[in-house]
Amino acid sequence: MIGLDTSHVSIFAALLHRHQAADASCLRGITIGCAYPGGSSRMELSYSRVDRYKNELIREYGVPMLSSIEAVAEAADVIMIESVDGSTHLEQFSKVAPYGKPVFIDKPFATCFADALAIVALAERYSVPIMSASSLRYASALTDALERVGHGDIIGADVYGPMPFVHGQADYFWYGIHAAEMLFAIMGHSSRQVHTLCSGGHEVMTGTWADGRIGVVRGRRQGGCFGAVIHRERGSDHVGIHPGGKPYYESLLEQVAHFFRKGISPVAPKETLAVISFLEAANRSRETGMSYDL
Repeated sequence: MIGLDTSHVSIFAALLHRHQAADASCLRGITIGCAYPGGSSRMELSYSRVDRYKNELIREYGVPMLSSIEAVAEAADVIMIESVDGSTHLEQFSKVAPYGKPVFIDKPFATCFADALAIVALAERYSVPIMSASSLRYASALTDALERVGHGDIIGADVYGPMPFVHGQADYFWYGIHAAEMLFAIMGHSSRQVHTLCSGGHEVMTGTWADGRIGVVRGRRQGGCFGAVIHRERGSDHVGIHPGGKPYYESLLEQVAHFFRKGISPVAPKETLAVISFLEAANRSRETGMSYDL
């Protein structure tokens, strides 16, 4: 693990530890062998939390702390970049890519399209399998709805969720990434244009896809829960994402485990790039009031 400044560190460690005794779990056999604390001076939510999660990994799970990112990359079989500040991911990935090991990059993959392209180019140069995803992409209510048949093809979607902003991370890349990942899981990667409206505590991103379909992300700056309405040819399905059943963090970690073992990401790099392009353009549209092609 690289970057111990997010609650995901604690959540993933607990899940991996718990499943070591579960013979049937795909998480069995995956442990956190070493870590590099990291931390970003740009974000209080990063540098103020590093010690907490570092000490938890040491105290609760006996994880050794190494002195550099490269030391972790050399010692580990697979790598998780967990750093909460997405603007650090390119620099961190550039240090691990030469080791050629599968890398999961937690959300956001990057906070600008140029960095995202550079990460993908490095992955291709060094033949490194990469994966990035929000846990909301694998919420069981959403995955179940996408597997449902009977109402025809998907013709559009409206996704909603909490969308607070935080100093040091470009607007929608903080929590907007979750709702955007849900939208792209529903609609696919071929977005072509986005326009943003904001009013008070509300944010709306409207995207047009190459085949003419429309996908919408509605965000609430204060509170709220995640969900979606998936529009099909013969009806619409409401997807409410609430606590209960398998937690979506566990569902995400299972996908990461399969990725580590097979070296094939369930989310294609072109879709990850499309999400970052969409959010970057949505941020620009929020500032200017103009629509932007992707």
